[in-house]
Amino acid sequence: MTLLTHDRYCDEIAHQAGQLGELLTAGADLGATVPTCPEWTLEDLLLHVGRALRWTEHTVRTRAQAEIPMDQVSGIEGPAARGDAAALAEWFAQSTDAVTGALRAAGPDAYAWSWMGKHDAAFWARRMCHELIVHGADGALAAGRAPGTVAPEVAADALDEWLEIVEFVQRALPDGPAKDLRAPGRTIQLHATDTAPALGADWLVGLTPDGVTWRRGHEEATAAVRGPLASVLYLFYRRLPLDAPDLEVVGDRELLEFWLAKASFG
Repeated sequence: MTLLTHDRYCDEIAHQAGQLGELLTAGADLGATVPTCPEWTLEDLLLHVGRALRWTEHTVRTRAQAEIPMDQVSGIEGPAARGDAAALAEWFAQSTDAVTGALRAAGPDAYAWSWMGKHDAAFWARRMCHELIVHGADGALAAGRAPGTVAPEVAADALDEWLEIVEFVQRALPDGPAKDLRAPGRTIQLHATDTAPALGADWLVGLTPDGVTWRRGHEEATAAVRGPLASVLYLFYRRLPLDAPDLEVVGDRELLEFWLAKASFG
């Protein structure tokens, strides 16, 4: 596994945020329900992402030594009035510019507190890149569009990161949903049908008695999902269903449903 460069993550943050923000300038309905997060409207989604970007900018810029309360972050509230697409678009663009500027100025090795124990700006560049991919899919679906395309190397890294997060939360949140992801002898194979083997087209996930393990590679598994890499990624993010038309499920479907129900931040 090879991480992307710090600059590439920053570029992807700008790109993915631009795609999400474009929904506002294209006239998408701010009141539309986000089907993958039905408690949110599209406006709620944009506010959530913009606040995450501003909180991350503050964390990186100040070289935070501990978690920063949201109410200490300038501009975190968003536009004064709800329902103003132009104001929301401007605020969201400013949020994007702020976080990419802070990350580039800091460089990957600058100290910045994180909830996962990797306390540097590199963690936040990677995390915000992939946060924008998943919420970009949410925004597209709310606007009646298909999720956007993701460069193969970015999608592969996003899958790696998600599996790392599941491993982490299983250890760090012993009472969270991921604690149940233990099924001795049962494995899940992910296979990207459109990705060059040199990049890494396969992941093997094990649900061992001691917790989740994973590695890049291909072998027989209890259950398998095959399809375009972006679709496999969106499935594991729970942004596409198992019966999406470009995905093929082989073996124990119930194991995949179990994984999707329990693989969570908490």
